[in-house]
Amino acid sequence: MQRMKTILIPGVAAVVLLLAGCGSQPSSPAKKPSPTAMAISGGYYLDDGPGANPPPNLDAVPDAVPRKEPLHRYANRSYVALGNTYTPHTERRAYREEGLASWYGRRFHGKKTSSGEPYDMYAMTAAHPTLPIPSYARVTALNTGKSVVVRINDRGPFHSSRLIDLSYTAAYKLGYLGSGSARVRVESIDPDRYDVQGEALNDGVYLQVGAFAQADNANKLLERLQRALELDGTRTRVVLVNSLHRVQIGPYAAEGDAQADRARVRERLALNAILVRRDRREQS
Repeated sequence: MQRMKTILIPGVAAVVLLLAGCGSQPSSPAKKPSPTAMAISGGYYLDDGPGANPPPNLDAVPDAVPRKEPLHRYANRSYVALGNTYTPHTERRAYREEGLASWYGRRFHGKKTSSGEPYDMYAMTAAHPTLPIPSYARVTALNTGKSVVVRINDRGPFHSSRLIDLSYTAAYKLGYLGSGSARVRVESIDPDRYDVQGEALNDGVYLQVGAFAQADNANKLLERLQRALELDGTRTRVVLVNSLHRVQIGPYAAEGDAQADRARVRERLALNAILVRRDRREQS
């Protein structure tokens, strides 16, 4: 492994990886390696790495569920790290960037993140230099298409070639523990489009195109819809209702408009969407 230097920024849990991690030997396709085996030969921070006894069910750890949260009072102020000034976003807005993702593990497990919360390497969280704290992002590995949803609650990484630092579990689920880094796409998630209470934000008619137990499958369909129907992101959303992630388009001002899009969904995606009406007055 190459020699790696770490620099700890006061009040920031993440550190800087100044040299790229070592490559790892490919594992046998016959048997999926354990999380520890996947990371043991990979690149990570000096004195960092996987825990001695990671939980056995990391594949079952659910993605972070986006929800509305007040922004942290202090974690979104401008700050200086390694001579560079960073100005975090102070409002939630669309963000999409591609670059290298790294991960951090046992060295910081239990220590305070920039949000003041203890870092849990087995939770679905991440560190980012400028995205609001707290906020949510979808991270997709460009080489495999695998994606996860994480909660941003920490700052870093600060090396110019790194875009985001994922938790141990998030990196495991994307499959790059062993290599230490991977090229990813990071996209912010608007909690207003991901209503964990399962309630439509506006009255009107919606099209429901699918319902999935896994958020990843729902978001894949969401992306297909946006491409096939050339829809603006504000017209689509994923709603969590009774453990199912429901993919919806709308609201529509009139049922006729919804029926027209229903026909387009059937023609272009061979899917049968159903009409869902939301009227709070009817429920009062």
